[in-house]
Amino acid sequence: MKTIRVGIIGVSGYGGAETARLVLQHPSAVLTYVTSNTYLGQPLHCAVPGISRSPGLVCDAFEPESAASRCDLLFLAGEAGLAMKIAPALLDAGLKIIDLSADFRLSDPQQYAHWYKAEHSAPQLLAEAIYGLPELNRTRIRDSRLIANPGCYPTSAILALAPLRNAPFVDYGSIVIDSLSGVSGAGRSKFGPDTHFSEVNESVRPYGVGGTHRHTPEIEQALSRIWDRPVIVTFTPHLAPITRGILTTAYVTLTAEPPDLRTYFEEFYKDDSFVVLLDAGTFPTTKNVYATNNCHISLALDRRANRLIVVSAIDNLTKGMAGQAVQNMNIMYGLEEATGLPRSAVWP
Repeated sequence: MKTIRVGIIGVSGYGGAETARLVLQHPSAVLTYVTSNTYLGQPLHCAVPGISRSPGLVCDAFEPESAASRCDLLFLAGEAGLAMKIAPALLDAGLKIIDLSADFRLSDPQQYAHWYKAEHSAPQLLAEAIYGLPELNRTRIRDSRLIANPGCYPTSAILALAPLRNAPFVDYGSIVIDSLSGVSGAGRSKFGPDTHFSEVNESVRPYGVGGTHRHTPEIEQALSRIWDRPVIVTFTPHLAPITRGILTTAYVTLTAEPPDLRTYFEEFYKDDSFVVLLDAGTFPTTKNVYATNNCHISLALDRRANRLIVVSAIDNLTKGMAGQAVQNMNIMYGLEEATGLPRSAVWP
């Protein structure tokens, strides 16, 4: 197979930088085009100092014609609102797109307008965009030209709960999800006081409380499709004093004595090498998935309260963003799914 020519729009953000790190070590892809307004005209290593120097690769201004001539696939890593403006012309030029923003995740343009406070400028593409969670949509991803890469919180929550599809012992109307995220989830360009070191260090705080976080409808939409029923969840995110990682705890009320739940999960993820079901009594930590594309999951039963507790951990920048995007690229081009993706954590 020929080498995939890859471009990254918005390479200097955390998501774009992580994508660059992974693409540069990918055996079947070459990074040919990067853009950044902040680092315009500067070498890539100035925008992303954590990578080795890449001779000749300079941060350009975005131009559709240049992107089309230099790339086969583009990762769109800009802020919400950019992808829907530029995707139509890029698709018309024959490029494949993986959008790391939220522009194509919600299938209803009215939902997008409600949660993102802006009208969707490319609603004609929403039906075509495939939600890029490989463990659920692998077949559809393979034949797609437009992938809506999932959010980091939804990835951790959906993978924790998806195996409960058609489970007769679950109360689907009482799902509670608590998640803690590292500060990198806020992005590189946001410099509000809430993300200053002195505000975050030695402190954990909730935000988006009361069903106001933008990832809530994304979680509900995905679970509704998997479970084939309307789903409403109570989702509360928290900011933790770590750089990267997400730890999610989901609480599910049981309506009857469950079967062997581990078997339920093992069967569901039998073909998914990045989802790791931990041994009974062992629970996920963000340290153990650091900089990997893995999702660690554990189960526990609280028989006193009659609840199933599912705990998951991912790296928000890898499986929660760039790693998942590369996983989607691999599927789109018929490569082995794990090609170029880290499986072992940086530890300790």
